[in-house]
Amino acid sequence: MRSLTTLPVELVYRILDHLRDFDLFCSMQNVSDRLNQILYTYHPYRTLTTLDLNRKKIGHKGAQHLADAIRFNATLTTLNLEGNDIGHQGAQHLANALRINTTLTTLDLSNNYIRDEGAQHLADVLRINTTLTTLNLSYNGIGHEGALHVADALRINTTLTTLNLRDNDIGDEGALHVAEALRINETLTTLNLSFGNRIGDEGTQDLFGALQDNTTLTTLDLSYNGFRHDRAENLVDFSLGQYDMSDYRRI
Repeated sequence: MRSLTTLPVELVYRILDHLRDFDLFCSMQNVSDRLNQILYTYHPYRTLTTLDLNRKKIGHKGAQHLADAIRFNATLTTLNLEGNDIGHQGAQHLANALRINTTLTTLDLSNNYIRDEGAQHLADVLRINTTLTTLNLSYNGIGHEGALHVADALRINTTLTTLNLRDNDIGDEGALHVAEALRINETLTTLNLSFGNRIGDEGTQDLFGALQDNTTLTTLDLSYNGFRHDRAENLVDFSLGQYDMSDYRRI
């Protein structure tokens, strides 16, 4: 009985045709040098730029396999891992891969329970990664400590343009950390801090105060937080100036 590594190329192609994207991307690499060569000439693999694994329950072990494949992949630009319960361990595996990968530009890790520890792993890599432009960390419970880690990375990162921290319970303390980073960051254009972050008047004031120094942020979503409407209105009027706040939404 012949193994996959000795089958004719065309027959291997036909077998690959029946694999899911996840299996094709992760399980077929590094089985053997010959299979790697075949895989790199297989058109669906060579042209795979978007991998959508939304709610596939891959967990942290699946994230590890995925991270191993991402390290040296040169085609994937968009990865959706929403709702896969990868936790902080999975976040660490992916962060390690992003230290090497130079093609991934969009990463969705929403609803994965990475907490503040996972946020720290990702923040560490944001300090050195120069390709990621869009990062979704919503619904991850990173809290104010996780916000601090991400904010510290924003002081250094020069490529991220869109960041989603929706529903992370960062509070006024976390908002202050983000605000201090916005005074320095020169690349972020869209920031989502809406729904479930418990940002009150104090945090809102810190954020809008930072806009006096920031010249790049154009969209800030603070909807469904704990600040007062009248206070927010005054801050918007005070901060508008050179900013387009058309996407600002009240609670």
